Amino acid sequence: MNESTEPVQPVEIMKKSRIWTAWLIIIGGTGLLMLTMAFSITKGAAEIPLSSVWNALFHFDAEQTHHLIVIDLRLPRILASALVGAAFAVAGAIMQGTTRNPMADSGLMGINAGAGFALSICFAFFPGLSYLQIMLCSFLGAAMGAGLVNGVASVRRGGATPMRLILAGAAVSALLAALSQGIALYFDVAQNIMFWTAGGVAGSNWGQIKVMSPWIVGALLGAIALSPSVSLLSLGEDVAKGLGLNTAVVHALCTILVLILAGASVSVVGAVGFVGLIIPHLARFLVGVDYRWIIPSSAVLGALLMVLADFGARMLNPPFETPIGALIALVGVPFFLYLARKQRRTL
Repeated sequence: MNESTEPVQPVEIMKKSRIWTAWLIIIGGTGLLMLTMAFSITKGAAEIPLSSVWNALFHFDAEQTHHLIVIDLRLPRILASALVGAAFAVAGAIMQGTTRNPMADSGLMGINAGAGFALSICFAFFPGLSYLQIMLCSFLGAAMGAGLVNGVASVRRGGATPMRLILAGAAVSALLAALSQGIALYFDVAQNIMFWTAGGVAGSNWGQIKVMSPWIVGALLGAIALSPSVSLLSLGEDVAKGLGLNTAVVHALCTILVLILAGASVSVVGAVGFVGLIIPHLARFLVGVDYRWIIPSSAVLGALLMVLADFGARMLNPPFETPIGALIALVGVPFFLYLARKQRRTL
């Protein structure tokens, strides 16, 4: 008997499954993020009912202490956590896709350390700068850090391999961190810089969010627009050129986006690492290798991670703050060691 039906293609089934998973992460993850943000606002040194949060958002009364706490303290830091988490995660995804380096991350590639070094110079020599000027200095510092890492890694024959980039990133980051601390101690601005060194969103305010949100949102939209090109680059430089992609232009645009995302984030929360390392790998595991889905999924998952980390930072030892960078490093360091061991086995 002749069969009229065509055999089911496992590749097509897997592809559709990945797309459904991506939409579930984007839509369901966004809903979960909103619920987590709402719950996080109610918790802290002062417990605030959800009804008071609702009233503070839509019927603000400056005479109410709870309303002031919600609007002036907790809401800005939670929004900053979500924006920064999405920015770090997408920056890491772009770096991993364009360089084909599974261990690429703004914290491991000297970008965070470069931005922190620029901040230390701003505090020591230009204390009167506005937040926008400080953020622009962070961009320049991030570019300097990335340039140093790539330059050091490319000195030897064979170019900048993934392992050389990581080693160069560790060395350059340690150097820039030491210089930042030296400047802080010599010019007596250690207290100001310590916040950025430890990492945290406790000092976030509406002025910072007003300045950084257009940059981060614009860069995230730009990353989504470039995601098909990043997918082609992840296949290899020669393959991308063979498919007609102008790789030089795409590399330049992706570099600018990474510097904007990392520079704006470091200027707010400091040198928080490993978000851009962990989240893109998790997104790739869930939605596959297509960066059209990896980048938006990374944005949602990164925002969720940072909001949860900020919640943990406030609740572990209230009323004191635990540095967010330390909490994320508890997960990030073992994950990095796992990737390093896996990368070594493939060499």
